[in-house]
Amino acid sequence: MKKKPFFASFLFIVSAFLFSQCTGGDTPSASAILSKPPYKSLTDSIRDFPDKVELYLSRGLLLSQNNQHQLANPDYLKAWQLQPSEGVALEYASNLLLINKADDAILFLKDCQVKFPATLEFSRRLSEVYAGMGRRKEALAEYEKMIAQDSLDFMAWYEKGLLLQRLEDTAAAISALERSYRIQPLNYSGLALANLYSYQKNPKLLAICDDILSRDSTGEVIDAIFLKGVYYADTKQYNRAMPLLDLCIKIDWKFLDAHLEKGQIWFVQKEYNKALEAYRMAATVTNTNPDAYFWMGRCYEALKDKEQARENYERALSLDKSFYQAEDGLERLGEK
Repeated sequence: MKKKPFFASFLFIVSAFLFSQCTGGDTPSASAILSKPPYKSLTDSIRDFPDKVELYLSRGLLLSQNNQHQLANPDYLKAWQLQPSEGVALEYASNLLLINKADDAILFLKDCQVKFPATLEFSRRLSEVYAGMGRRKEALAEYEKMIAQDSLDFMAWYEKGLLLQRLEDTAAAISALERSYRIQPLNYSGLALANLYSYQKNPKLLAICDDILSRDSTGEVIDAIFLKGVYYADTKQYNRAMPLLDLCIKIDWKFLDAHLEKGQIWFVQKEYNKALEAYRMAATVTNTNPDAYFWMGRCYEALKDKEQARENYERALSLDKSFYQAEDGLERLGEK
């Protein structure tokens, strides 16, 4: 069963670079596109005021919003040439990635590091590009530079921790996140750290979650409550886990993972009818989650209801064709 992940948004521009299909280059159709709405007024203004940087940025952003990244690139470049500022540089670097010019983006970001040594965002962006390309050593080196420049940069420690987690170096990720949380105990860094503790069944999770909850005036930081419940469930302290999971559901009845975790607790205790109730609620919250149907299948199989078990295993497989556990269930039933 999957636990609820707590990851900050990461590499959204780089992900687009890796997976998007960009439009064609600067072809004769470009002038036709730019001379029509919604770009025409900006194009006319650029013709009249060719040195006004705001016009190029506005048209570039509008083109980007309409997935015309190739056409946007000359506008970002012209804006940068007219006004070589940090903000314009970041827009231009992002667009270079969107048109699959990662090497150009890397060279440009390195130049910006020299031009704007006090602006650490260029190192962050560069690290994201390296990470997206699978260049682990270079990605980590950028965070090391930031930390060397300011060892109390809690965001650099936090982002380094997320990168290490993504690279499956859990011990190093925990160390970086612990450092970030000691410097600045923020909810998002604490939850990221607690989530890693959760996979290790590390009781340090409890202190982190209690610390987060103690600073919450509403008493409804649901992620911290849930992680405590998961810890108690994983360590077989079910009498402590269940009230916390119930509290999560009371705060937000659509909290899918809390329903699934409750079902798991009942299942391991062979309370199959109670487990079914929890999994049915999970399926009510979202009918596209294969876990809920798989575990309903397991419950029905344990209750010797082969027909219902088969239907639920098949439903799980229809939602996730790689769900090999559901295939195994059908084989046990003699359906494969």
